[in-house]
Amino acid sequence: MDLELFERDRHVTFLQMMYQLLPSPYQSQEINRLTLAYFVISGLDLLNSLDRLVDKDAVATWVLSLQAHPRSTAELNNGQFYGFHGSRTAQFPPENNDNGALNPSVSNLASTYCALALLKIVGYNLSSIDSESILTSMRNLQQPDGSFMPIHTGAETDLRFVYCAAAICHMLGNWSGMDKEKAKEYILKCQSYDGGFGLIPGSESHGGATYCGVTSLCLMGFIEDEILSKNAPSSIIDVPLLLDWCLQRQAADGGFQGRPNKPSDTCYAFWIASVLKILGGHKFIDKKALHGFLLTCQSEYGGFSKFPGQLPDLYHSYYGLTAFSLLEEPGLNPLCVELGMTAIAAMGI
Repeated sequence: MDLELFERDRHVTFLQMMYQLLPSPYQSQEINRLTLAYFVISGLDLLNSLDRLVDKDAVATWVLSLQAHPRSTAELNNGQFYGFHGSRTAQFPPENNDNGALNPSVSNLASTYCALALLKIVGYNLSSIDSESILTSMRNLQQPDGSFMPIHTGAETDLRFVYCAAAICHMLGNWSGMDKEKAKEYILKCQSYDGGFGLIPGSESHGGATYCGVTSLCLMGFIEDEILSKNAPSSIIDVPLLLDWCLQRQAADGGFQGRPNKPSDTCYAFWIASVLKILGGHKFIDKKALHGFLLTCQSEYGGFSKFPGQLPDLYHSYYGLTAFSLLEEPGLNPLCVELGMTAIAAMGI
């Protein structure tokens, strides 16, 4: 294949195959089926092939069937989260494991973000869903320091789940599900001395964590889009240091790395470039070099791999497409970087 060209039709075929039947290596990811569906369907939307290949009503019906519902309004404050399950197996009744402990059936923040994103992408009106259960119970997941757990039974707390909570509230148009001020303070504590953001306060700066922190602040209205062009006298984050950290992540091969001294990886062309887009610093990206690196990760079968010369996977295929959308590749729909979907879907058109 000609490695100098973006092979749109091959990517459509790759995602169409994934939409119809996932290969056996994805069996271990069954619990994350909603997330895999998000990659496929949002990818087809970026490729402007959604209407032709996807049964939108069937997708909406399937997604809605995965929402957890309380038996009564009194249960909304029992500590459980009533969002969306990641798959059908996640809805199985709780059972005891070999140690006698209960393995509960739980919904989680990441699956709920993917579910709402999918519904927006296929054009479903989110005002029709039971948002009160989601938002009221989501408050149970926010911790005293402003961070969020992904599930009510306890787990790690970091910027990934703060982002999921912010995106959920934004998509539902209702911020009652979180304390924005507490979340803001937690995010600010995660900005490191070098300008990037770590997943938790005091941790190493990371491309994905930086995206989650900056985008959450943007969705919550604490920082403006393209702040570099607004001549803002001050910001709650150190913008010059953040800009410098992001620009230093573009490596000699043209790709973006997630951390210093790491190899370039397809997905960071989305995570880092999106932050630069929000800041208004995307004009400083060496777009020709980035375009060239991404093409080395483009598979002859369609899709993208993590590194050059490897087989494609859904995760990196999706973020490869988002990166090309940010590069304004012809034939791709514009991207809403804050929500990780097409701008048309984000606007509800």
